[in-house]
Amino acid sequence: MGDLELYFRHNYTRTAQAIGMTVSPLLPLVTIGLPVYNAQRTIAEAISSILGQTYQNWELLVMDDGSTDDSARIVTSFTDTRIRWISDGQNRGISHRLNQALDLAGGEFFCRMDADDMSFPQRLQVQVSALQADAQVDLVASSVMTFTSELDITGVIEVASQHELICARPWNGFHFPHPSWMGKTSWFRKFRYVSQADGAEDQHLLYRAYAQSCFRGIAEVLLAYRDDRISFRKLLSRRMRFWKVFLIEACRQRRYRDALIVSLRQPAKMVADFLFMFGGMRAARNRLAPAGEHQLAAWHALLERVRSRPAQEPMSN
Repeated sequence: MGDLELYFRHNYTRTAQAIGMTVSPLLPLVTIGLPVYNAQRTIAEAISSILGQTYQNWELLVMDDGSTDDSARIVTSFTDTRIRWISDGQNRGISHRLNQALDLAGGEFFCRMDADDMSFPQRLQVQVSALQADAQVDLVASSVMTFTSELDITGVIEVASQHELICARPWNGFHFPHPSWMGKTSWFRKFRYVSQADGAEDQHLLYRAYAQSCFRGIAEVLLAYRDDRISFRKLLSRRMRFWKVFLIEACRQRRYRDALIVSLRQPAKMVADFLFMFGGMRAARNRLAPAGEHQLAAWHALLERVRSRPAQEPMSN
């Protein structure tokens, strides 16, 4: 469907120009918002994975958040005109940059991407098809494969398919991987990100929006998500951030039951984190599903593709 759409758009433009019509640049269907902060080690692979998509009607907004490394040179070395490097030299945080990308977005759909992750080639096509198949759906996310910086696969985070299951226990967090999101740009603009929630910005947005929205999970693995082990202190900080953000929002909405439950569960989760990291009790944490042979083969093929081409050359399908 994507190739057919591009064919008609391209030929409309050529025909209009041939008869002397003034033609405005056609807007892409998908805008990809990719915040970047000092990502020189991984950004080329992330962008190359977008260039290798089977669906090609997109624009990529690379939103710099005050990088001081070589990220700018690497991103601007890509010659594909659909890629835009946007920088004001300031460090404002992920929510500010995503809102900035939304303000600049020309696409009907807005897609999330992180600078240290990689999208499998069919990602955009599958997610666009899911959104177009049901006009009631506002936001989709997919299962993701997790890997370390040493490129070792650690498992698969699976997502529930239906809105009711995704939102069944909001006080426990929405298991809906943020870097795999794609949704209606109008929906993102309606709810927008909140900078005060940085660190739990995705959970905050979902909690504010879920009662007025429709989410859909895609079982297929469409994203490779870098998930290196972090220190207990950082993990504790994330838990505290989620707790604070969720508690404030629940009270603001007068969902006092949610506020009570999250205040009971978060300390228990912190204990579970401690037992997992220092006591070797793997059962204390949510387990990842094992990656299947087909998924592992797709992972190795993705690695080969993103690493086999210079940064300035788009990958062929």
